Parts: sequence; structure tokens; C-alpha cells
Amino acid sequence: MSLLVPDSGLLFWMLLSFGIVFLVLAKYGFPIITKMVEERKQYIDHSLVVAKEANEQLAHIKAEGEHILAKAHEEQAHILKEAAEARERIVREAKEQARLEGDRMLAEVRRQIQTEKEDAIRDIRRQVAVLSVDIAEKVLRKNLNTDKEQMEMIDRMLDELTNVSKN
Repeated sequence: MSLLVPDSGLLFWMLLSFGIVFLVLAKYGFPIITKMVEERKQYIDHSLVVAKEANEQLAHIKAEGEHILAKAHEEQAHILKEAAEARERIVREAKEQARLEGDRMLAEVRRQIQTEKEDAIRDIRRQVAVLSVDIAEKVLRKNLNTDKEQMEMIDRMLDELTNVSKN
């Protein structure tokens, strides 16, 4: 049992050495340890403040990035809308110009056809007139061999002309 219960002398020297170690630690060790703990606490607190500021800046940058992205999407939609409107306007103008050009060409072709038609009719009338005069000349030469026959023919034509002008 003596192993479990210490001697009083041993107890005295243990308390004395514990007291000396405690006084040395209290005088020199604890202030340094508490100073280091306090510095570490201040460093951690400062790091937390800096981290909080960094998080706030990150959140601000993220919000600003989202705002810029939304603005870019809006600008993209606006540009696409303007491009679609420009495309539609260009197509519409091209169709209108093609229609006007087609109408102009059609009118020109119609005018050319009318001119050619009138030229053909004049040519046909001239040829008919020449042929009629030639036929009439041949008929009259054949039928009007004498002066008396010629005079009768002239009288008959004059009568026909006067009858036609009266009607």
C-alpha cells in the first residue's frame, strides 16, 4: 500500500517543485502563451473579416456579372430584332423593286407590241391598198376599153359616193 499513498516528504518536494514550475510558467510561459493565443485570435478574427469582405465583394461581382450578362442578353435580343427587321425591310424593298421593274418591263413590252401591231396593220393596209389599186386597174382596163364605158363607170361611182355621204 505504500505505493499508493505517497510519503509526506515526497509530497512536500512535489508541491514545492510544482509551485516553482507554476511560478516560472506564470511569470514567463503563460504571458507568452496567452500573447500567442491572443495574436492567433486576432489573426483569425482579421482573416474572418477579410473573408467576409471577400465574400461581399464576390457577391457584388457576381451580381454585377449577372447584370452585365442580362444586359448582354437584352442587347443581343435587340440586335437580333433589328437584324430581322432589316432583313424583312430589305426583302420587302427588293420585292417592291422587282414588282416595279416587272411592271415597267411589261408596260414597255406592251408598248412595243402595240407599236409593232400598228406597224404591221399599216403595212398590211398599204399592201392591201397597193393590191386593190393593181386589181382595180387591171379590172378597169379590161372592162373599160372605150370612153363611153369609162364615163358610165365614173357616173355610177359618183352616184354611190353621194348616196353614201347622204346616209
